[in-house]
Amino acid sequence: MTTWPDTLNVAPIREWPGELTRNRTRSKFKAGLGETLRLLDREIWNLVDTRAQQESAELLIAIPAGDLWRLDGRPRAHAVAEHPGVIFSLDSKHGHLSYPCDTFTTWQDNLRAIALALEALRMVDRYGVTKRGEQYRGFLAIEATAAPAGFATVEVAIGFLIDVAYKVETFDRKSDPARILRVAQRVAHPDMGGDAATFQRVSLAEAKLRAEGLL
Repeated sequence: MTTWPDTLNVAPIREWPGELTRNRTRSKFKAGLGETLRLLDREIWNLVDTRAQQESAELLIAIPAGDLWRLDGRPRAHAVAEHPGVIFSLDSKHGHLSYPCDTFTTWQDNLRAIALALEALRMVDRYGVTKRGEQYRGFLAIEATAAPAGFATVEVAIGFLIDVAYKVETFDRKSDPARILRVAQRVAHPDMGGDAATFQRVSLAEAKLRAEGLL
């Protein structure tokens, strides 16, 4: 039986953040699920300072409740999901982290991709390049250090979000800010075909809207 980390909460996925990848690739990973879970457990321990942070670790898989789940609440190793996307998140010593992945054709391979990505991010610290876990938060942490406000006014922030969202939906300044933000996040997210720099600015726009009580 595959051994899952005791503090990793596993549940059916509720909602995928954006559009699912249409053309997935078959991975070249050779490791099994057990090895992936051991790697993930190690990375969780390296990301947390407290028991509460450790217990916040959550993995969402598109496996509906039913006989594909074991009695201990974990999915069976060969359970077939409705789609292969997975979302791993936790409250870490670097802040809340969330990683969706549906690049590959199985949920097991997408989970391994996330575990390997976390390992690679941790290795950045080996050479002393980062001091506060900036690699986990991307460019947002670096820019926020220099310019916490991000956007000078709400109007500028909303205008930016409208421009980003325009690729899939047209808004005006009277539209619901929360709706504009959700669409902009989907367009800009690197896992959805966007880029890190734009997603960084979307996050800063969100921070401005929250600071002004619009979210």
